[in-house]
Amino acid sequence: MGSAHIHGPQWGARVQDYASIMEGFFCPVYERVFSEAKVGAGTKLLDVGCGPGLAAQLAAERGALVAGLDAAEASVAIARERTPDGDFRSGELEALPWPHAAFDVVTSFNAFQFAADIPNALREARRVVRPRGRVAMVVWGRDEACETLATLAAVNKLLPPAQTGAVGPPLSAPGRVERLLEQAGLLPLSSGELECVFAYPDLETAVRGVMSAGAVVSAAQRVGDEIVQRAVAASFAPFQTSAGGYRQRNMFRYVIASA
Repeated sequence: MGSAHIHGPQWGARVQDYASIMEGFFCPVYERVFSEAKVGAGTKLLDVGCGPGLAAQLAAERGALVAGLDAAEASVAIARERTPDGDFRSGELEALPWPHAAFDVVTSFNAFQFAADIPNALREARRVVRPRGRVAMVVWGRDEACETLATLAAVNKLLPPAQTGAVGPPLSAPGRVERLLEQAGLLPLSSGELECVFAYPDLETAVRGVMSAGAVVSAAQRVGDEIVQRAVAASFAPFQTSAGGYRQRNMFRYVIASA
């Protein structure tokens, strides 16, 4: 059994807030990966774990022929609205519903870590990309370079020890992504880091944005919305700007591999 039955309801619960508040923060890393993977006119691109589809929309604006898969049907519905010509489906990361060698590029922005078996999910990405095509995997960066970790840590403290494993930035250890790609038969070609700034105009928006993330939705279901909201709000105090907004800087790491 895969993981879509777990993560789909969590990420779909507050998807409108995620799409309107959070998703745009990742645009710099979307654009960097598309540039390095040479995504352009006619590129057949699959975004795995596509969420509400902003990355796919940006790829389509470059002329790519886009498809996307996500565990949350509510996210897929927004992706379809944004890019009506795209092929968006809900399903499992480890059982992609497309034939062999269907795509030139497969991307995954902070999604492969949600697979029940990450190497299996990467092998599926390798299966659906053409020979010498590109697979790009993006993960959160080092803990010390991700200020949102302070907010996630505040949520962690509300949960029993056995429940905290999925709330921190994943896969940040040096060389770990490369090893996973190699296990799947992919050859890492290039890598890099890129900062994305999460900037909120006010505390209410910051809290709503964070509360839309799947792991935080799960925490709220366990201990209650109000408790989690208070913890999230308190965690933002060090990140208030002189203008009254809130700003957290986060580093992301990407690796692009060849099939």
